This record gives sequence, C-alpha cells and structure tokens, in this order.
Amino acid sequence: MATCLCCRGVGQKKNLKYSQIDNTDKILQTDDFPLCAAQIGTELQKQFATLPGGRGTDGSPIIIFPEFPTFSELEEDEIKNVLNYLTTVPSIAASGIGFILVIDRRLDRWAAVRATLLRIAGSFPATVNLVLVLRPTTLLQRALSDFLFKFNKDEFKMKVVMLSSVTELHAYIDPGQLTTELGGAQEYCHESWISHRTAIEAFALMVKTTAHTLQNFGTELAETELPNDAEATTSLLHSHSLKKDKMKEDLRVSQSQGASLLDYINEPFQTDTEYLMTHDELENLATVQRLLGQLDETETAFDDFWERHRSKLEQCLQLRRFEQHFREVRSQLDATSERLCGFSEVSVNPSHAEHVLRELSSHEEKACDVLDYALSLASEGDGLIENAHYAEDSIRPKCCELRAVCEVISSTLRDKKSFLLTAMELHHALEKASRWCEEGIYLLASQPVDRCQSQDGAEAALRELERYLETAPLHTLIDCSAICCQYEAVLTTQLRDQVERVFQKQGSVQEMFEKRRVSLKKLAAKQTRPVQPVAPRPEVKSPQASPNQQRKERRYSADNALCRKMESPIPNGGTRHASLSEEDENLAVLRRHVMNELLETERAYVEELLCVLEGYAAEMDNPSMAHLIPSMLLSKKDILFGNMSEIYQFHKRTFLKELEAYTNCPELVGHCFLERMKDLQIYEAYCQNKPRSESLWRQCSDCAFFQECQRKLEHKLGLDSYLLKPVQRITKYQLLLKELLKYSKGCDGCDDLQEALSSILGILKAVNDSMHLIAITGYEGNLSELGRLLMQGSFSVWTEHKKGHAKVKDLARFKPMQRHLFLHEKALLFCKKREENGEGYEKAPSYSFKHSLNMSAVGITESAKGDSKKFEVWCNSREEVFIVQAPTSEIKTLWVNEIRKVLTQQLKACRDASQQKSDSPNHTANCSISLSPFRSSSQKNQKKQEEKKAEAIPVSDSNSMLAKHKGWTKVSLLVDASEENDGYSSGEEPLNSDTEEDAGQKLIPGKYTAVADSEKAGPQELSVKSGDMVQLIREGEEGQWFVRNLRSSKEGWMAHANLLGLVSDSKSSQSISSSDDSVSGNLSTSSSCSETYTSFSDIKP
Repeated sequence: MATCLCCRGVGQKKNLKYSQIDNTDKILQTDDFPLCAAQIGTELQKQFATLPGGRGTDGSPIIIFPEFPTFSELEEDEIKNVLNYLTTVPSIAASGIGFILVIDRRLDRWAAVRATLLRIAGSFPATVNLVLVLRPTTLLQRALSDFLFKFNKDEFKMKVVMLSSVTELHAYIDPGQLTTELGGAQEYCHESWISHRTAIEAFALMVKTTAHTLQNFGTELAETELPNDAEATTSLLHSHSLKKDKMKEDLRVSQSQGASLLDYINEPFQTDTEYLMTHDELENLATVQRLLGQLDETETAFDDFWERHRSKLEQCLQLRRFEQHFREVRSQLDATSERLCGFSEVSVNPSHAEHVLRELSSHEEKACDVLDYALSLASEGDGLIENAHYAEDSIRPKCCELRAVCEVISSTLRDKKSFLLTAMELHHALEKASRWCEEGIYLLASQPVDRCQSQDGAEAALRELERYLETAPLHTLIDCSAICCQYEAVLTTQLRDQVERVFQKQGSVQEMFEKRRVSLKKLAAKQTRPVQPVAPRPEVKSPQASPNQQRKERRYSADNALCRKMESPIPNGGTRHASLSEEDENLAVLRRHVMNELLETERAYVEELLCVLEGYAAEMDNPSMAHLIPSMLLSKKDILFGNMSEIYQFHKRTFLKELEAYTNCPELVGHCFLERMKDLQIYEAYCQNKPRSESLWRQCSDCAFFQECQRKLEHKLGLDSYLLKPVQRITKYQLLLKELLKYSKGCDGCDDLQEALSSILGILKAVNDSMHLIAITGYEGNLSELGRLLMQGSFSVWTEHKKGHAKVKDLARFKPMQRHLFLHEKALLFCKKREENGEGYEKAPSYSFKHSLNMSAVGITESAKGDSKKFEVWCNSREEVFIVQAPTSEIKTLWVNEIRKVLTQQLKACRDASQQKSDSPNHTANCSISLSPFRSSSQKNQKKQEEKKAEAIPVSDSNSMLAKHKGWTKVSLLVDASEENDGYSSGEEPLNSDTEEDAGQKLIPGKYTAVADSEKAGPQELSVKSGDMVQLIREGEEGQWFVRNLRSSKEGWMAHANLLGLVSDSKSSQSISSSDDSVSGNLSTSSSCSETYTSFSDIKP
C-alpha cells in the first residue's frame, strides 16, 4: 500500500514551533487538494483499478486493472477520479519514478483492450513507465491483437507490452509484488484497502483540523487585548481556560485515533511475526507515526504557549487587583489624611483634652488599619516585581507612593499625639493648681469661726493652714514665663489666658491664706478673754430641747459670739467682717464648679443622645442594614426610642445654649430652669414608654443589628445603657440644683433656684406617679377624667358599712387588706398591688383596680381611735367607712392635708356657685339652700355625747362662743362640725369661716384646753387626752411645739397641725368653762375624738 499524498506534507514538517502556527497549511497540501477515499467510495468499490502496493524493479508503483467487462461503460469522470486518487496515494518519490500499469484482459476482446488503452492514455494523470497488457487468450482475439497492435501502438502514447501469459508478466515484475490473481504471492483485499485508506485520511484530516483550530485559537489569544479591570480579566482567563481545555480534549481524541490506526497497521505483524509489509504499508506506518509525533510536538508547543499566555493573564489579573486595591487604599489614605488635617488638637480643659485624645486614638486605630493595609499592598507589589512581572514600571511607582503617604500620615499622627499629650500635661498641671486653690478656698471657708476664738482653736487652725501651704510646691505652678516657654508649642490664646487666670488665682489664694494666717496668729496670741454678757432667760423650767432646736440654738449662740467678736476692735484697726468677703468668694468658686459640671455633663449628654439617634435609630432605616433587623423590631422604632429625638432637639437647640448663657452667673440659672420647666415635662412621656422599650429591647438585644451598630460606634456598653440616659439626666438636675442652692444662700437667684428645685422634684414625682398609674389594670373608665394624680402610696385598709341602723364590720377588718391608693382631684382609687416579676423595668409592679370613691362624696376623720397613723375615709353619711393605716405618722399627715385641700377647694367652688345663684334675679330667700353644716337633731348630738362620754355643747351656745372668738374660727369650726355632722365636707360652709384667715392662723405660747385625744407617735412626743390643760412653751423647727401637759406634768413635742385640732385659746376655754360647766370638758363630740371632714353631698337641705 502506498502513502496518501495528503499525509506527505505532515511528514515533512518535523519541528513545529507554535509561534509559527500560521504556517500549518504546510502540513497538508492545500493547492489542488486531492480526492479522499470517502469522497469516491462508490467508484473505488467497483474495483476497475487497484493499487495493491507492489513495486517494480526500479521502485515504480504498480496499478492493476483487473478484468472488468463493463469498463467501456464507465463514465469518464469515474475513471479520471479513481486514477487521480490512486496516483496520489504513493509517496512523491515513488510517484516521481513513474507507474507500471498491469492491464488484465485475458477474457476480453481486442476491441475492448484497445478502447481501454486509449481511455487510460487519455485519463492517466501521472507518468507511465510501462504498460503490461495480458492480451485475450482466445485464438482469434490473440491473432487479432498481434496483428492490430502493430498498427495501433502509436495511438496509445505509452510503452505497451503485450503479454500472452502470467509467466511472461513475471519476467517484468517480481511475483512477490503481484497479487495472487496475477500469480503473485501478495494477499490483497480491496474492501480492507478502502477501509484502511479511509481511516488514514480521516486521521490526517483530523490532524489538519486540529492544527487549524489551534491556529485560530492562537490568533485569538495573540489578538486579545488585556482588560482594564480585575473582573473582566478573571472572566477572560476563565473563558480562555475553557477553550484551552477543549483544545486539549481534541488533541487527546486525535492522539487516541492515531494510536488505534497505528495498532491497525501493525495488526498483521502482530499476528505473524514473519509477515513482511509492503512498501505502501511501511510508508503508511511511518506516516501515522509522524502524524502522532507531530501531534505530540503540537501539544507541547501549545502547552508552552498556553503557559505563557496564562501567566500573562494571571499577571494582568494581579496587576488589575493591585491597581484596584491601590485606588481603594489611596482613597482611604486621602480620607484619613483629610480627617487628620481637619482634626483640631486644641483643647480647653483636661476632660476635653482627654476626649480629644480618645478621638485621636480612635482615628489612630482606624488609620493604623489603613496604614497596615497600604504597607501590605506595597509589599505585595514588591513581590510582583521580584517575580518578573511585565508591568514592573507601573507597579514600582505606586509602591513608593504608598510608602511615602503612609510615612506622612504616621508623622502627622505622631505630631498631633505629641501635641495633645503636651497639652494634656499642661491642662493637668493647671487643673492640679486650680484644684489646690479650690481646696484651699474650701479649707478657709470650712474652718469654724467659733472654734478659732479660743487660743487652742486658733493655733490648730493655723497649723492646718501651714500644713496645707506646705503642699503648694507639689501642686502649684512656679514661674509663668517658664511655663509659657516650656509649653509654647501648645499655647493657644485661650490656653494662655487660662494659664494667666490660674496664676492670678494662685496669687489670690495665697494672699487669702496669708491674711488668714495673720489673723490666726493674732488670735493665737495670749490675751485676756472678755466676759460675754448673756441675755436673761424667763424663770421657766428649761424644757427638753429637740435635736434640731439644740443645733439651731448652738448656731445662734455661736453666730452671736462671732458677730460680737468680729465687731470688737483688733490691733490693726480692722474688723472681722473681711472674712465675709472671703466666704462669698469661696462660695462663688463652688458655684462655678457646680455650673461647670452642669455644662460639661449637659454637653456630654447631648452628644450621647446624638450618637444613639444616628448610630441606632437612623440605621433602622438604612436599607443596607435591613437584613440584620429581626421581624419583631420592624416598625417599632418609636417604641424602642420613645421621644428621644424630641428630647435631643430641645437640649441641643434650646436648653444647652440657654444654660451656657449663665456660665458666669450660676446663681441665676434657676430662672433658666423655670422658663423651660414646661418643656422638661417631655421626660414624662419618655419614662412612661420606658417599660415598653425595655421589654422590646430584651426580646431583641442579641440580634445582629444591635451588635453591628455597637461595633461601628465602638461602644463598650450596649444600647440599653444609653436608653437609660434621659432617666438619669432628669434625676441629675435636682442634685445639681441642690448643690447650687447650697452655695447660693442670700444671692439674688436663690428663690428661683429653690422654686426650680421644687419644680424638678415635682416633675420627678409626676413621672414616678405616672409610672404607677399606667400599671393600673381593670379600671373601666378613663383615668385622665379623674383629674391630676396628687398622691399615691401603699396602706393597710379596713372597711365597715351600715346595714339599716347597725354598723357591720367586714371580716377583713380584723386582718387588714393591703391596698395601693391613688388620690386624684376627682376620685380616690383603691387597688391591689400585684407581685413584681421580670427584670429591669419589667420588674415594675402592676395594680389591680378594686374600688373608687368620688371626691365629691367623700369625708375624712383625721385620727382614728387607738393609732396615730390611722385616718378614716367615708361617704354617704358614714354608710361606708374605710379605715386607712399609713406606714408612718408623717405619711398620714401628708395624705390628710392633701385630702383636706381637695375638699376645701370643692367647698370653695360650691360656695362660689351658691353665691352666683343668690345673685341671680330669679333667686328668692325661700328657695335658697342652706350650706350650714349644723343639724338640729338633738338625738344625734345625744348619741355622739354618749359615745364620747362627754358633755354636749348646745348648738346655740357653741355658735355664740364661736362668734366671740374670731381668731379661733378654725378650732371652732372643728368643734361645731364634729358635734353636728360628725365631720367636715367641702360642701358645708362653717359658721364664721374665712379661708384666708384660717390659712394664716398661728399658735402662740400660752395655755390651751385639749378638745380631742392624741396618742404618742414617738418617744419624744406627748400624749394628750380630751379636756387636758396644756401649755405651749416654745416653737421648734419644722412646725414642732414643745408642750407641757399640766394635768400629768409631762413634757414633749407635738406637731403644729395636730395642735390646731387639739387645743383652743386658754382665755376662750376659761370663758367657756366659767360660763357653763357643761362645756368645761371636751369641746368635740366626734365619735372618733378627732377633727373630721365630710362631703357636701351628705348635707340635706
């Protein structure tokens, strides 16, 4: 078998360089591309011409034309295609020698032989060396062929030899090169030959196709422009890698097919080791081997090219990523540099300096992260350069730029930090010196003047001053010019002024100390102490003084002695009044200190609120954070933060600015609080919402949203700590106002400070009360319709009510009910306090509503028999009575007074309404309603007299006596009300009552007759029975009177409010007792032996 012409080109190119892949056409002949077996398979199947693979003696390929009776019927194109194909199968060298044609026409006629030779001569495309014709064997045809051949041989244009037998053929061609049909030894199967040729040609075509595909891919890679971003580069690298893998797969398929073809060619030799291959078989074997070798070389070249291309793409990707990271870090470095340039390291005080330093440290931490990132990127660029990156010229300048910018930022940070530390050092030195001055002023102000009047006391005070002055070198500043020189780099105008003020303050304090030292040294000198006169005292047995009164007397005597001492002449001709100016200056320093604390904490408070609103509340509306917000937190920002935004706006825009206006006059800041007291009531709404906020926070506190916000803000504490800030702030105000009030006695704004403190405490009370009020459950009405909440507290309560004419006590009377009372302007609510559970604000108690009393139908008895902590609340002519026991007597007094105010206000309103009605033109005397509290029922008076075991006062007599003693209208009112109504109501108008006169009524020392019982509420208090004669000796502090019971000769303290209901003027009592023995005893016949009040709803016309 011969070698195909299309394979010759492949064998000739042994050294393929992938860089020259555009010359791949040389592998296969592309000019006049020959036919393939697959294209003329039908013509080849007819087998009118074969190429068994034999060779002549000179190596000429042999083409055999076997017997084919219908040769003359073949189309010209069929003969031409087959001959063209067969002549292209041998190698170029063999074809160049020429072909030997063997035409077997032994069974044919001469005419057919002649026609065959003519058609072959006209269609054969290659050189023909020799044509051997096996002429017809029949006698006639042989004779004709011998005769006619001589005349026609010139027509054939080929060297034609007529042979009579196969034996003659063997003389021209070796039998080993002929097939068995021609007497040769060569086994030939035309079907196998066609299949073999088709496989070889298909493999060759596959090799060519692969070569062209690689050529196109190489061209594509060579012409591809490198992308300008990392993402596109990554995509391109991925796309090229996929195509490369496809190319590799095609190469592996080609190699597999070539190996299979090679095995097919070697198959005869493998079955028979003595088998000798023909020249064509050997050429085919060599061709396939060369094609396989070419595939291996192509694969190697492709792999090498791909590695270079992949390396370039990867370097491009590295470069694009480096450039992207460079742009990012460069923008971060620029932002950091801009922040540092805009960062002001100027500080005004130590706390501000620390705050600025903390901010700078925060900037430094962030900057360090950026710097580390930048330096790491520069090191990465150095690595790319070391690995011979193709863009070295682009990478190296960027690395240098990053290092230079990092160095500038680091230097700026070091300079600013050094500046701040130096400024902090100066601030601390100034603060230390200022604190020493303030402590010195406080020491001067705190030295008791009375102790310094004695020689020992003066010496002790002097030693105290000396010890304190010894600490001056450690705390004070020595040289102003040296300080300014040392800290010249950080001295701003404000800081320079501050240094000068501190030096001035040091000088003033040292001068004050020097003056005090001179004064104390003179007092410490031995001298004759003058005898101080003592004012004469009345010849009365000295009563036992209360602790408050004793302190007051000691201060009074000490102040008198101090005044006398200050006004007495001293050797230098001055007086001690100079110490007053020193004390005023000391107090001014303390006031400024408190004011500074108020302003600093206010600024910090505003910043914290802003931080919460921007760092948490605003982030809840940030779409990028929406995926972190749990479902239970959605649309609940108002619940979580309440009205914090409103509080922030008020403090930021209004309150802080107004407070700063009082920096130099802190004693007048009370006016600012009073002006904004209504605005400060916004805290009530915040505190009322706090339990809901706390509950929501506890449900969501562990969610990723809050953790991310806290991480961004760099807070150490969670959001719940900052949500508590408004509650802490409104509480802080009253503490600061107390401090200011303490140091502002006698100043112009003292009254405003006192009023502001009371108002703030009122807000706190309202907030506290509202927190309890919103915890009430079970009340069907609207609590807001009950008016303002006045008081609330827990009490023990017994109840009793009337059935017919008999009083029936509830079983609960023997075991009191624990009730929480809420006193409103229009109603008194009884609630049961529930168990506290939960944590934080969830631990707040709840109150279950049980009962309510309309204040328009309520009366009170201020003292219940047997316990000074009890009082009675009743309604409907005592058909329903609630006996209330307070925890202490003081709480009971507060509640009774508050209820009395409510009832008094109702009485006044009723009186005004009645007055308007009486002024009406349609009003007549006959239709007027009497508001007198007195009833004419003598049976009721007699019943009460029996209960109290006391003589009753006739109504007419008591009225006449009350008219004589107008100064005791309140006491008289209590007597009459107690006798006639068993109480006092807001609807009853007492005889001779005058609201203004009653409010201004005061007790004076003298003898009085008790009209009710009073039990002891403490070890120092006095017990009094109705009818006892008591003497009021003197008034103490906080409305206390020192009283002597003339009957029992015992002494003790009693409250002013209790005395008003227990005693009457001694003269009036004497006139009562002398005029009628029946009234010399108790003046009250109340069933509870106490001052009582009733409701105007119980009065019947």
